[in-house]
Amino acid sequence: MIETAGMASEFEIWDERFRHCIIGNAWVEKLHGGMRWSEGPVYFADGQYLVWSDIPNNRMLRWVEGSAVSVFRQPSNNTNGNTRDRQGRLVSCEHGARRVTRTEPDGTLTVLVDRFGGKRFNSPNDVVVRSDDTVWFSDPPYGSLSDYEGNRGELEYGGCFVFRLDPRTGSLEVVADDFDKPNGIAFSVDESKLYIADTGGSHRKNGNHHIRVFDVIDGRRLANGRVFAEVSPGLADGLRIDTDGNIWTSAGDGVHCYSPEGDLLGKIRIPEIVSNLTFGGPKRNRLFITATTSLYAVYVAKNGAQVP
Repeated sequence: MIETAGMASEFEIWDERFRHCIIGNAWVEKLHGGMRWSEGPVYFADGQYLVWSDIPNNRMLRWVEGSAVSVFRQPSNNTNGNTRDRQGRLVSCEHGARRVTRTEPDGTLTVLVDRFGGKRFNSPNDVVVRSDDTVWFSDPPYGSLSDYEGNRGELEYGGCFVFRLDPRTGSLEVVADDFDKPNGIAFSVDESKLYIADTGGSHRKNGNHHIRVFDVIDGRRLANGRVFAEVSPGLADGLRIDTDGNIWTSAGDGVHCYSPEGDLLGKIRIPEIVSNLTFGGPKRNRLFITATTSLYAVYVAKNGAQVP
């Protein structure tokens, strides 16, 4: 049963538990517009600002409360997904250069990895850093399929994998090789599970539009992969976890929230197709949402689990 009465019309209650996830008198705010495909939001709590990608425009933007939006980096090599490591450094997936980079405190770029078995990646898409400092990222082909979100080019290694990189040793391992188009990626609060979206439906009728979940074994292997949730309408692109283990994911009609058991709890309606999201603000209770041409935000009753 769907219910919106007594609260902002953007909220849809699918399960009574969602009432404890949202704030009835909060509302969705549009913070900025004018992008071509906004993606990869990451919040810097120490600086109280948000950085996100505008992939086709080959730039990254920065939002600060009460200030004008500014350019963070341009050109950006068509950067898509972003996160921060445990030292607070920005880690980014660059579609155009087909690599994963780290931004050092002085602003210089360090290439973490740009090859697998001597061959270029497809176009690293989304990334998360585990508490042991390993970098886990997805590698679908989107940035190499055309010149719109990267540079058209050959897919060299013959798959679309999910990787685990140890930046201290340079060791690179394949942790999943059975996806159509692996996309958004996030660990559970205790890091015992890894959630990965498959957006195969973007280029194939009846293609995948689900989130899979895996058990993490010894901090480096994945096992027991299974479908966690089918997302409709649209695709499960980017996703984040709150401190209670709920999964917040992008979709064609907004943001969907799932319980740790995979039950759809509710939706936050957004007037554009949502690509990604992140928790931010001083208390990590403000959900920042990238959606096609715009950046939105809404306060919720849960706190994001990501660090720092």
